[in-house]
Order: sequence, then structure tokens, then C-alpha cells
Amino acid sequence: MLSQSEVICPEGLLKTARQAPAIRTAIANAGTPIVMESVRDAVVAGLLEPVFFGEPAGIADCAAKLDWDISEFLIVSAKGETEAATAAALAAGRGEVSAIMKGHVHTDVFMRALLDREAGLRTGRRLTHLFHMTVRDKPGELFITDAALNVAPDLETKREIIQNVVDMAHAVGIAVPKIALLSATEVPTETIPSSIEAAELTDWAKDNISGAHIFGPLAFDLAVSPTSAEIKGVVHSVAGRADALIVPEIVSGNALYKMMVHFMGACAAGIVLGAKVPILLTSRADPPAARLASAALAAIFQNREKRGNVRDATSGAIAL
Repeated sequence: MLSQSEVICPEGLLKTARQAPAIRTAIANAGTPIVMESVRDAVVAGLLEPVFFGEPAGIADCAAKLDWDISEFLIVSAKGETEAATAAALAAGRGEVSAIMKGHVHTDVFMRALLDREAGLRTGRRLTHLFHMTVRDKPGELFITDAALNVAPDLETKREIIQNVVDMAHAVGIAVPKIALLSATEVPTETIPSSIEAAELTDWAKDNISGAHIFGPLAFDLAVSPTSAEIKGVVHSVAGRADALIVPEIVSGNALYKMMVHFMGACAAGIVLGAKVPILLTSRADPPAARLASAALAAIFQNREKRGNVRDATSGAIAL
């Protein structure tokens, strides 16, 4: 069942990102081959201007092995992952960079540095993670959130998750994104707490979220399949045509996005929103295309006010 298809960074995402200048991005603990290769690809694509944080000798050595001249870029000396993550976070907080990318650093160390009040990255918004999913040779795009950061989000956190994905959908050009609140049923049921929360969030969104259609609860098939929605008699603009899926908790979201990656060969661009700057929270297991797509997503979000162009998404979710 595992897909043998090569993961491809969506050209549409790159095209949108290139409509504005490359963003200055802190690379927290650079100096390993996979990190440096990812940064080089993003630089060549015109997405970012790196500021490297880490051991200068290691950074220079990796660049040399890639035959990449990095003499025009700033290197900030930092010993170890904690010092590098802290220095990168402080630079972002001071406004010296417009985004921050996780390099060779453990996620808990990286996030601790970002959340430190002295870093100055907090905005009063909750940090939430989203994936932008695309599949080679299939039309459409699909956001999944939160599948990586918030383990069991409460109602207030889910409100932040919704707002962040609406903002990101607007940034990529979806004028009125369709947001589905997932559960195991389309009927609010007391024994399924996620269905009750979805109904409450649907009511809340009517008065608090603009420029989006938000509806739930919806089972997965009713969110992405027009045929399933028609057969079951669920009539709503979101039903069967969702641009984004709000998952009940991290386990279902993580399984869903990884199913698309491993069974469909999907490109999963991941980003954290809610801080002063977008955060690229990539994994060592991510293919180069997904890392490049994540950089494109950050550039699009940070430059969203410079473009202002949107499109009306009519295709809905990826054809699964």
C-alpha cells in the first residue's frame, strides 16, 4: 500500500511565494547536511535569505560539501542546540528576521526557546500547527490542523486553530475557505464529545470568524466527498468540499496526514502560526520537497499583505 511516487513540491505554492521578496529566516542550529541542503534549496528557489545560528566551522564545512557559496549570508556563532535555538528566537523577537526554521535541534528544546518570554515572540495568540497537503497529479489542496503541536486542544485552543488556518488559507489565495470540524458523526452526540464541541464551534464561528464557511460536526467522508454528502443528505457549502480539516486531537490528525504522505505520496508543508513570526517545524524524516514547501508557506504567510490577491476555491479537497 505504501506509495512509491516521488514527493513533489507544488509549483503553485512556489509561484505564489515568489510574488514577493525572499524572507530573512533564522536557521536554528544549522550545520548538518540535511538542514543545509534544505536551506540551499529554499534560497535557490528564491524563498528565503538565511541567517545561520550554530557552529561556524560546521556550517562552512557542510556548505562546502554542497558546493554552495554562503559568503553573502550572516553566521551567528552558537554552541550547541540550546544556545543556537535561544539566539535564533531572540533575533526573531527583535525583528531581525521574518521567520525561524528548526535546524538540527530537538523539538522540545526549540519550542522552549521560542516560548520563553524573553524571546519576545509571544503575541497573545495560541501557537498552532497546520499542514498544507498536496498530491502529485491531483487537483486541490487540503489543510489539516492541529496534527503536530496541540495534543488535546480545548474549545478556546480550537478557536485559535480555526482562526490561524483561516488566515493561512486567505494567504495562499482562498477567498472564502471551507473549514470542516471533524468528528465520527454528523449528528451532535453526547457520547462523542468532539461532535458536541464541533457544533458549539460552528455556532461561535458565525459571529466571530469572517471570510470563511465553518461547519461541523462532519465525519471525514462527509467533509471531503460530495458523493457521500449527497447520499447522506448533508447540505452545506462545506460538506464534501472542505479546504481545511480541524481534527479533534493530535492522534487522529497525525494519523490522517501521515496516511496521505505514506499511502498517497502527499507533500506535507508544515508551519506553526500564532507567534510574532511563522515557525518552520520540520522533521528529519521530511523529504526535501516537503521542506521546500514549508519554506514557501512561511514566505507566503509573511508576505500576505504585500500581495492581496485571492481566488475563490471551488475544487475543495484533494480527490482521495
